[in-house]
Amino acid sequence: MALGAYGIKRPADTLPDDMEVIVHYAASRDVSTTTNLFTMAANTVLSPHYHNGSTGGNSGVEILGGLYDLQLPSTVFAQKGIYTVYVRPAEIRCKITDCGILSSLPNVKGLVIDINNVPAQFRSRFQPHNLVGYRIEYLQLNGEKVHNFYRLVTSNFFCQPVTANLTSPNQVAPRYTYTNSQTELIFCTLTPTSAPSNNPNAIPFIGQPGQNIIITNTFFNPIVLDIEMVDHDFETLAIALYGNQSKSIDDGIYTLYDFADNIYKQYDLYEVRDQYNDQLYEVRANRGNNIDFSKTFINVTV
Repeated sequence: MALGAYGIKRPADTLPDDMEVIVHYAASRDVSTTTNLFTMAANTVLSPHYHNGSTGGNSGVEILGGLYDLQLPSTVFAQKGIYTVYVRPAEIRCKITDCGILSSLPNVKGLVIDINNVPAQFRSRFQPHNLVGYRIEYLQLNGEKVHNFYRLVTSNFFCQPVTANLTSPNQVAPRYTYTNSQTELIFCTLTPTSAPSNNPNAIPFIGQPGQNIIITNTFFNPIVLDIEMVDHDFETLAIALYGNQSKSIDDGIYTLYDFADNIYKQYDLYEVRDQYNDQLYEVRANRGNNIDFSKTFINVTV
C-alpha cells in the first residue's frame, strides 16, 4: 500500500493592489527607543515577476507565483535603524447593512452589504463570486476587534429586498432575493451559519446590522521582514580587512581601495610630539571628502 504525499503550500500570484505594506521603524532595539509606524502603497514598493522563456509558463503575462521584488526607497529608508516591513492582505473596512435570509430559501442566512459603504478602490471586488474565500472579522462598538473570531464567505451575489408575508413573529423582515442585474446590495453567505445537529438552537453568530466589519482576502499569508539599515555591511568591512592599501611616506596619506581598486577611504597619518620632540600619539584622521585622487592604486604601484 502506497501513501501519497500532497503539498499544502500554494505560491501566491496576488497583485500588489490586494496587499498592504506597513513599516515599523525604531532607531535601535533599546526598549526606550521611540518608534514610528506608517503605511506605504503596495504597488509602489512591490512588483511581481512574470514567467519568461527560461521559467516556463506564458512568457510576460503569467505571474511567477511567490516571487516579488521589494523596493526600499532611499527617501523612506534613509535613517539608520531597524525597519520591520509587514506585508499583509488588504483589509476592506465597511459596515453590515442587514443580516437577512433569502425569500426562497428561509434557512439560508447571510450578510447584506451596501457597496456604497465600501471604499472606492475595493468596490470592483464586490462582484458575484469574487468574495468567495474572503475572511470577515467583526468590530465591537468601542472599535476593538473581536479576538480570534471570523467567518468565511462561501458565496456572494447581487440582491434586492422583497416584501414577504411573515406568519411567525420570529421571522426576519425584510427578505432578499438574488438578481442578475447589478444593484447596490450584495448578499454574502458565510460558514458556519447553521446550528449543529446535536443543538439546533445554537445558531452561529454572523454579525448585527450596522456593525463594522473587516473583509480580508486569503490569497497569501502575512509576511514580516526585519531590515536593519547600517553604515557598513560585510563587503565594506571586508574592504578594510582584505582590500588593497597604500601609505604615502612623504605626506602620510593612507588610502584604502575597494575590490575594483577604486579609492574607498583616505586618512592622514601623523604623529603628535611634545615640546621635547618626544612622540606622544600616532593619529589616523579621516580626510572625509578631501580625497587626493593622485593616490590611485595604479599610480602608486606603477
